Amino acid sequence: MADACTFKLTLAYDGTGLVGWQRQPEGISVQGLLEEALARLTASPGATVTGAGRTDAGVHARGQVASVTLATALTPADVLRGANALLPAAVRVLAVDRVDPTFHARFGAREKRYEYHAVNGPVISPFDVRYAWHIPYPLDAAAMRVALSSLQGRHDFAAFRSTGSDIEDTVRTLIEVRLDDAPADGGGRRLILTLVGDGFLRHMVRAIMGTLVEIGRGRWEPARLAAILASGDRAQAGPTAPPQGLFLVSVRYC
Repeated sequence: MADACTFKLTLAYDGTGLVGWQRQPEGISVQGLLEEALARLTASPGATVTGAGRTDAGVHARGQVASVTLATALTPADVLRGANALLPAAVRVLAVDRVDPTFHARFGAREKRYEYHAVNGPVISPFDVRYAWHIPYPLDAAAMRVALSSLQGRHDFAAFRSTGSDIEDTVRTLIEVRLDDAPADGGGRRLILTLVGDGFLRHMVRAIMGTLVEIGRGRWEPARLAAILASGDRAQAGPTAPPQGLFLVSVRYC
């Protein structure tokens, strides 16, 4: 029998139609697809693939990272080629590295980068529908940027976690917070919210984006975002933005 080897996989996927990263009793998950593909490739079912982040249904990734231990003599190049041959086109393994057995994709992550994309304008291109939130009403991006600055640093982000979450430690550090905009097809503009931090609560990025949009449309003053953050009350924040605009861009380990 071949020795057990631990591999680091870097992945990209289109989350449309998937139930998210985590295997579910029903529906197609990224984790499930990977485990099935690797079981077929190595002829040894049962290996668990661990992701750096549990992206939700409809959320995409450009640089998700996963770890898995396999009893195989396959090289990283073999795993890369073989996995992609067995996976659907919506899920791609971008890179495979053999790593120390102690490597853990989730617990070893030091920094994650997320982007949330929205198209602000009367029309959204059909090529953006699956990858951005269409916001047809005017937004004040300058006011959104003023509000966003209050989130940088180490804070309790309980006000921006999903309701019903059983996570007790809700303190996180945001290293970078940014809102960029550029022209979009159809005459509008593409707004890109970038958040880089040491960790994220479930729906945290989407809740922040939903709150920023309330500020951008003039319903709330920019100073309200800091007050919501201090409250720790999810009911005070804005709605959760839809999933299709969210991307896990990259994960850093050192």
